[in-house]
Amino acid sequence: INQETKAHRDCLSPPIVVTSVQDHHSSTYIHTRTPRSSAMKFSAVAFCLMATGAQAFSPRPLVSTPASAGTITTKSGLILPKDAEKTIVDGSSMSMVAGGAERAYGQEYYEGVAIGPPPDLPSLLLHNRIVYIGMPLVPAVTELVIAELLYLNYESTTDPITMYINSSGTTTADGQAVGFETEAFAIADVMKYVRPPVHTVALGQAFGAAAMLLSQGKRGHRFSLPNATIRLNQPKSQARGQAADIAIKAREVAHNRRTTCELIATACGKPIESVIEDCSRVKYLQPNEAVEYGLIDEVIENTKALAVEPSFMSQLTN
Repeated sequence: INQETKAHRDCLSPPIVVTSVQDHHSSTYIHTRTPRSSAMKFSAVAFCLMATGAQAFSPRPLVSTPASAGTITTKSGLILPKDAEKTIVDGSSMSMVAGGAERAYGQEYYEGVAIGPPPDLPSLLLHNRIVYIGMPLVPAVTELVIAELLYLNYESTTDPITMYINSSGTTTADGQAVGFETEAFAIADVMKYVRPPVHTVALGQAFGAAAMLLSQGKRGHRFSLPNATIRLNQPKSQARGQAADIAIKAREVAHNRRTTCELIATACGKPIESVIEDCSRVKYLQPNEAVEYGLIDEVIENTKALAVEPSFMSQLTN
């Protein structure tokens, strides 16, 4: 009987022993296959290590990528320039953050927390419960103002909201119609819908529908800066087309005019007929005249008279 052992070609497949037995009665060989023992399995793995090298089972070293000679690659695959402030040489000096994640190149951190860009100015104002209307009342402005009011309502139901108004209403400064009175009605309804009191402050201009919003603030907290201009006027029609369509639109404009005048009359404590007569033609009011008319309650001239002092004002004085 002749026995010979042949190493399996693939070290990772189940190792076997091949045994050849010669039959003395014939010139043929009978081949049998039996599993290797544990010791022979270990020998096969050791043979693979010697053949391929131990580096095949160790982490890949940090090297520069051939495609870009001016960069280096970290162990996690992050590509950084060689002239980075924290150049990595052996992979062990990489600055880490919580959880073992690598810091992004160029990112600033404070106590392990990434520092992002500063918030924009509207976000700072919203954080201090300030809503600013500085454009005509077009749908995009209405959407933003209503969203801010609803957000501040659910953030606190007791802290007041200060609304600064510098708008020409639903028209431009030269009288061209750019929006519909329903935009102003939506804001006025939400001002009454939210629980926090809404304080209004006029600056610059408050024309038409914007003057109506100014009057919808909480009684006793409707203010104006000394050089603001307030104007009462009736809405303008944008109707075009056939005569029947223009007539329908005219009825809608008349209804919107009466609704606007009713809101102003209720806020000012005046008869509706008197307000309709005043709005039939353009009527300008200076801040002191607006106080006499009942549209606002007080003219403020300095920050001490602000409806609500923002929290960042105390930080500026320190």
